[in-house]
Amino acid sequence: MRRDPRTAGRGGLLAIVACTGIWLIGSGSAEQIAPPQPAAAEARAAQADFGRSLTPLPASAPLRIRIPSIGVDAPLAGLGLRRDGGLEVPPPERRDLAGWYRDGTPPGSVGTAVVAGHVDNAQGRSVFYDLGAVRRGAAVEVTRRDGRTAVFTVHAVEVYDARRFPDARVYGPAPRAELRVITCGGGFSQRTGYKGNVVVFAHLTGTY
Repeated sequence: MRRDPRTAGRGGLLAIVACTGIWLIGSGSAEQIAPPQPAAAEARAAQADFGRSLTPLPASAPLRIRIPSIGVDAPLAGLGLRRDGGLEVPPPERRDLAGWYRDGTPPGSVGTAVVAGHVDNAQGRSVFYDLGAVRRGAAVEVTRRDGRTAVFTVHAVEVYDARRFPDARVYGPAPRAELRVITCGGGFSQRTGYKGNVVVFAHLTGTY
């Protein structure tokens, strides 16, 4: 992926997650163990189908993300931008760790928050390996520094070729509290790695 959340719709360049698939290459069995990909039925619906959305929360840094339907319960690290304009990524050796774009919208506040994580590393599956198996209606919970947990409901799961990544669709501004959770996907090549990205779209529907 090659888009900057700060410049979505204005041609910004960003590489959000490393998509080499080094574990699949090393295992020699990419076809059998490639991560799940979203079905066409999970694609984004019309705005009217999104359902209830909660009033956004004040800004507060996120600490942890949970996606119960796929067994994710992971700490979140703040990610900045590299000198080349690409987003930093969590250390690949931390298979349990995801990251959020700390110079953007905190999850739960008005706007589009971005969380990213690896699909695998040299040792095996990483935090978002099963992200493509998420379904519309699933819950995504984000624990925040202010002690509140923001609960998001998934309204779409899509996969994009890296060469045609829709930056405005994914990173564009939102009038409510929205969340994007992103990892690698879109098929796999032994020569070049993953061909694109899986993106989960969700909006705030609860807090506790």
